[in-house]
Amino acid sequence: MRFAAFAPPRLRTMEESERTATWLELFYDLVFVAAVATMGARVAHDVSWTGVSSYLAYFALVWWLWASHTFYADRYDTDDLIYRFLAGAQMVAVALIAVSLSLGEAGSTQVFALGYAGARVVLLLLYARAYRHVAGTRDLVRGYLIGFGAASILWAVSIVVPDPARFWLWGIAFAVDLATPFAVRRIQAAAPLDVSHLPERFGLFTILVLGEAIVAVTVGLSHVAWQTSTTMVGIFGLGAATCLWWINFDHLDGSVVRRRGEGRNWRPTVWIYGHLPLAVALAMFGVSVELAIVGADHGHAYSSADRWLLVASVALAFVSMAAIQTASVRPEEERLRVWAVRARLVGIPIVLAIGLFSSLGAVWTMVLVTAVCSAEVIADLVAANPVEIRSVVEAVKAKIGSERG
Repeated sequence: MRFAAFAPPRLRTMEESERTATWLELFYDLVFVAAVATMGARVAHDVSWTGVSSYLAYFALVWWLWASHTFYADRYDTDDLIYRFLAGAQMVAVALIAVSLSLGEAGSTQVFALGYAGARVVLLLLYARAYRHVAGTRDLVRGYLIGFGAASILWAVSIVVPDPARFWLWGIAFAVDLATPFAVRRIQAAAPLDVSHLPERFGLFTILVLGEAIVAVTVGLSHVAWQTSTTMVGIFGLGAATCLWWINFDHLDGSVVRRRGEGRNWRPTVWIYGHLPLAVALAMFGVSVELAIVGADHGHAYSSADRWLLVASVALAFVSMAAIQTASVRPEEERLRVWAVRARLVGIPIVLAIGLFSSLGAVWTMVLVTAVCSAEVIADLVAANPVEIRSVVEAVKAKIGSERG
């Protein structure tokens, strides 16, 4: 799309041409990568119930910030000068959030609230602009302005409220934010989500989060001596990340996101919000790979908490993929979809069982986790290529039989 200095918002999802992510959207995602990386570094130093719970809460808030802006851009983004300025302002706010997550506890929550409130105000300005220029969706936008506006007030008030009351305000504001799209779901048919653009955006964010596992390998190996054990964990960590990418994106189908006024259709909701636990799982997986590399070094210990973080992250990824794939609608590939869901569900207890073996070190834990992930890939390959797999098996059997004869 060619840049225009002033192009008022319009309903992009009703256009015939297939949309792809813009360069600005990709640039916008980078500041969230910084926030995710900062949160990962924070939980890596505190793998306790408190540390992990705090990580989950912060991640959910940051993810929702990205998702709510993405929903706006999916419908109304025209990439003009005003939109670029407001997107840039929101990036500054998210950068402030990332900085707050790297600070000590003292004062960090106040800075986080300041950045979050600023980002929500920018989103309100964007929707106010859409309300003015897109008459056909004013009822929908009015609902967003009321719900998101109420939540933004709570975020602004939380800046001057001390802990722990501040956290209560955050929880209420987050609940109001999440409830807003459901409150206006009956009129969302006037502005359906883009069936090509939105799935790509969620896929790109998933790729960026999964990329943290790649970064974790390089960071982890840079902090320890190069040994056989640490190198093996790094290699198998990359292997597991590849398998997670494989079994997720081979079944990615976002056609379900287009709402057609079908009332209480659960599929779009599960597909969209299922990406939150998926992103959390993949980000935690990256952190756990780094911890496993450090734990494989002879001078460090690999704790039970580190091991459980690894297996729990993979199990959560399986759960999320199963939910997303259950919500997908591809009649021509129904058999493959059902098979994939069953394979993910079978993998959950198996990978969790690895955490029960307290004697396992970092190397064997990573090897077994990668083996489970590899088995998931093999299961999908068998389901997708039954004739070819059967031919290979028969050929191998025939060769073994001839050699014995």
